[in-house]
Amino acid sequence: MLKSVEFRQVYDNGFKVPCPCFVAFCWKSSQPDGPKIGFTAPRALGKATVRNRMKRRVRETIRRRLPLMDAHWHIVVNLRRTSLTAPQSQLDSEVEKVFARCNA
Repeated sequence: MLKSVEFRQVYDNGFKVPCPCFVAFCWKSSQPDGPKIGFTAPRALGKATVRNRMKRRVRETIRRRLPLMDAHWHIVVNLRRTSLTAPQSQLDSEVEKVFARCNA
C-alpha cells in the first residue's frame, strides 16, 4: 500500500489490533486484490536509518507469513519503539496474533 487514500480507508473503516511492537489497523475490502500491507514509522522513533531498519524487520516477518492471509485484507502497521529491540520470536508471535484476528 502506498497511497494515502488507501491508508485513510483502512484507518476509517477498519479495526485496531494493538501489540507491544506495533499497532495494526485491519480492513477487509470487498475485492480480493491483496493482501495489501502498509507501514508507518513516526519521526519520533529516530532517524531515517533507524525507522527503515524497523520497517525492514517487520516487513520480512510479515512477508514470511503472507500466504496465510486472506486476499481481501488491507493492513496498516504503525511501528512502536519496542519493535527495534524486540527479539524476532516476539515479532513472529505478534504478526501471527494479527493474522489470526483477521482470519477469525
